[in-house]
Amino acid sequence: MRYSGGNLSLVIGGSIVLGVLLFVAFGPLVSGYEVEQMDMRNRLQLPSAEHWLGTDNFGRDLWTRMAVGARVSLAIALSSVAIAVVVGSVVGLVSGYFGGWLDLVIMRVVDVFLGFPPIVLALAIVAALGPGVVNLSLSLAAVFWTEYARVVRSVTLAQREADYVTSAVALGASNARILFREILPNVFGPVIVLATLGLGTAIIAESGLSFLGFGVEPPTPTWGWTLAYGTRYLRAAPWLSTVAGLAIMITVLGFNLFGDGLRDYLDPRGVARRIRRASRA
Repeated sequence: MRYSGGNLSLVIGGSIVLGVLLFVAFGPLVSGYEVEQMDMRNRLQLPSAEHWLGTDNFGRDLWTRMAVGARVSLAIALSSVAIAVVVGSVVGLVSGYFGGWLDLVIMRVVDVFLGFPPIVLALAIVAALGPGVVNLSLSLAAVFWTEYARVVRSVTLAQREADYVTSAVALGASNARILFREILPNVFGPVIVLATLGLGTAIIAESGLSFLGFGVEPPTPTWGWTLAYGTRYLRAAPWLSTVAGLAIMITVLGFNLFGDGLRDYLDPRGVARRIRRASRA
């Protein structure tokens, strides 16, 4: 079976994401070790049959800690993207549909947020709120919501002039119904693609904040924290940072490929091509 470029990205990216999810779900179960189980006699051990990814500076099994850390990192990424999607979509719908001075004010607020480098803004918010999973998710959502607001606004500007919106207005539909029952379903495609790509960005942002010491506090394992403390043992145990860095890279690559493939799959021109192929079959 032959795949087009977009479908190939979708298959490869989806396979990587599925592999990561399986690792998250079953990784701690197959290792046979507890996440905080220490063994100082076997600290900084090389990968072996007993410890597939080696051990850390406290003799804890790195495979188990990477699997549990993936749960934390993915939970932060998913929650921050979900909050950003909800906030950004509502803001974009309101701004694009009503326009006028409301659109002007909202877009100026968006420009203010976009005026700060994302990592600097996230650092400032985390420093104000304090470390933790919830605060880190909120800080990343505060950075990412502007992307969804701009995309949803642009789609809404085009959709509000469509015939189905004009018909709904003529029938006396309320603004809330038009926004959330008529226009919102038509912005799902771009938002889903952007959210899929945003998951990779959120994982990198969480890892960067944890690396700088502004992420989840230890002993809760995260990939960013594993990467950070692994740099202290680069000569004695280089696999600590290497494993964490590769996990971040592969996961982000998987989400990016999946997002690219999903974008091509949902593209109207791609849909038309698939319909033509099906009609010829």
